[in-house]
This record gives sequence, structure tokens and C-alpha cells, in this order.
Amino acid sequence: MSNHEKRIILLTGASSGFGLLTSLTLAKENHHVIATVRSEQKRDELIRKAQEAGVAANLDIRLLDVTDFSIIPSLVASLIKEYGRIDVLINNAGFASGGFIEDITLSSWQEQFNTNFFAVVALSKAVLPSMRNQNKGLIINISSVSAMLGFPGMGPYSASKFAIEGFSEALRLEMKPYQVDVVLIEPASYKTGIWSTGLERSTLRDDSAYKKRIDGLRQDVETIARTSGDPLEVAALIQRIIRTKKPKLRYPIGKGARSLSLAKRLLPFSLFEYFLTRNQSDK
Repeated sequence: MSNHEKRIILLTGASSGFGLLTSLTLAKENHHVIATVRSEQKRDELIRKAQEAGVAANLDIRLLDVTDFSIIPSLVASLIKEYGRIDVLINNAGFASGGFIEDITLSSWQEQFNTNFFAVVALSKAVLPSMRNQNKGLIINISSVSAMLGFPGMGPYSASKFAIEGFSEALRLEMKPYQVDVVLIEPASYKTGIWSTGLERSTLRDDSAYKKRIDGLRQDVETIARTSGDPLEVAALIQRIIRTKKPKLRYPIGKGARSLSLAKRLLPFSLFEYFLTRNQSDK
């Protein structure tokens, strides 16, 4: 398959943010994108946006709750039967859950991991037999700079992204003999709303010992959001990766992403500890 040949692409979480923009970007390049959303309302909105962009013919929009693991194998099997193959899987669906670890219920942790991690495992497992048999494939997992450092107040989100990193490393090595590439994209802060939404749904009891620190974290997120990057940068990166003959494992992108990646490898953790906690007193 040439670098510019039409691909059959399965992308999750296409209703907003990176997923929406990537779906439209890849459809404009004449790839056929099977884009999943969770509700009929989101499906109708995506159809309208695809029509406005003139790419509706290249989009097949399917309803999927990625945490309904029981239906994923049959859905993927039906797509392969219909299209003959899946060339690229983009695991994009996810959300951020905020709060301090002492306050967060186990059910909230499970909800975070079901969407951000176990859905990635389930979808990857579903496409692997076909990709392995065709001796070709690409799996792109949307990670985060939060996989480089466990940020206070975003423990579940960081942990789920750390899990994706380890999973992706192992899967890349397992699938290398079959010409199936596994790639991680590690975005910094972009104007997708994931950080602000994550703090809005954060676990915070009225009597929480961490209330002042959560309030401070909200202010930090608002400040970062004002200087966040254009999420089209991530869509363009995915477009380039699909064209690349031999993609790398990791692609940090966005303001501070590469410098954080380098700093984490070279600097002692005590420095991060100092800078991330110096203004977080409860007093």
C-alpha cells in the first residue's frame, strides 16, 4: 500500500475535540473513516459537520459506547466483512476525571479506566487478527503529557494514560514481526475542553481536606486553557503518521510536551516535586 493510498480507518470518540477534527481531516484526504460516537444526537451533529465540509461520502458514522466491551468484537468483525479490512485504528475516545486520590471512589477509577484504557485494549484485540493476517496495520493510541508525569488532582487520568503507554510498548514489540505499527501521540494542552470538563466532574466532598488545592488547580487549568494550542495540530500529525512508512513509537506534541519528555528523563523527580507542590498548601 502506497503512502497516499486510501485507507479504511476506524476512529473512536469522533463527536468533539481531536476525534472530530481528525475524522474530517482524514475524510478530506479521501480516506474512508468509520467514526464512532455515543449518541444519536452526536451522530446527527457529525453528519451535519461532514456535509458542511463536503466529506460526508467518506464518513461512516456508527454508534458505539466503547465501554460496552461485549459488542466490540462483533462490531469490528462486521466492519471487516463490509470493507474487507481495517488499515488503521485510532483509539481516541477518552475523558479526564479530576480529584484527589483520597476522595475518589473506586467506581470513579473504574469508569476512568474502562473508557481510557480497557476500551483501547478491547478495540486493539478486535483488529489484531485481521491486521496480523494481512501483515499490515497501524494502531494510533491517543495518550497525553499526563502519561509523562502524574499530576496532582488528576490521578485517575494520569494513571490511565500511563497504562496506555505500557500497553502500547508491549503491543508494538509483539506486533513488529507482522508489520503492524503501534504509535502513541502525547498531546500537551489543547483547546478541546478535556481539562476543564475533567475538573467540573471532579470528586470533591464538601468536607474535603483538598478543597483549597482543587480550587487552585481550577485556576491553573483556566490559565493554561487561555494559551492552549489549536487541536488541528494533532489532526495534522495523525495525517502525517498515516503517510509515514516507518512511524516512531512516541510523538509528543504541543507547548512544553517535548521539553517535559526530555526533562523527565534527565532531571531528578525532586525538582518536579518542588515545582508542582510549592503553592499547594492547605493552609
